[in-house]
Amino acid sequence: MNHDPSHHDEPRGFWRSRYAIGLLVMGAVAAYFLLSEHRAHFFGALPFLLLLACPLMHVFMHGSHGGHGGGRHGSHGGSRSDADTPKNKTGEQP
Repeated sequence: MNHDPSHHDEPRGFWRSRYAIGLLVMGAVAAYFLLSEHRAHFFGALPFLLLLACPLMHVFMHGSHGGHGGGRHGSHGGSRSDADTPKNKTGEQP
């Protein structure tokens, strides 16, 4: 008997299985019929969805700014040092 530990058959993930492909196909068909039958409702709600996207992006996209009252000083605004200022091709500062 050959028991090679380096040759191990790993099970495939869910998204590479037949069930996932069937789920994706059924989801695509359902999305097609929902959009084709409810197009007026979808386009009527589209302006409100765009307005809702603004505060949601504001909340979720500002996660890298850090909390209030803490964090690094000088990372936002403030004066820049001479090493941080861009220089033109001749080496002089603008």
